[in-house]
Amino acid sequence: QVPLVESGGGSVQAGGSLRLSCAASRYHSNKYYMAWFRQAPGKEREGVAAIYAGDGNTGYADSVKGRFTISQDNAKNTLYHQMNMLNPADTGIYYCARAGTPMRSPLRREENYSWGQGTQVTVSS
Repeated sequence: QVPLVESGGGSVQAGGSLRLSCAASRYHSNKYYMAWFRQAPGKEREGVAAIYAGDGNTGYADSVKGRFTISQDNAKNTLYHQMNMLNPADTGIYYCARAGTPMRSPLRREENYSWGQGTQVTVSS
């Protein structure tokens, strides 16, 4: 089991910002992905942003590019998710996830990840 604990969710008005954090247990190597997924009410969970610990490369869903930024503090074993210009479509439960499996499309391979419990983000218009 891989403890991942999210924090920082809450309610904000459209146009506002939130910063999510995920405290992770130490991993045995730097060859892993960290990612944020979200699930809106009545919809399937979707990948939002991912970062590869080995080289810091990041990837984003088209819907959040230019608004969201994923980053990682390796010394603190903490993942961050800065979300700006939020809109109601960003509402959902946000999950922190980690995977040690090599992947071509880390935002589309949910089956490879271990998950946190999720944190609610609500954006009102």
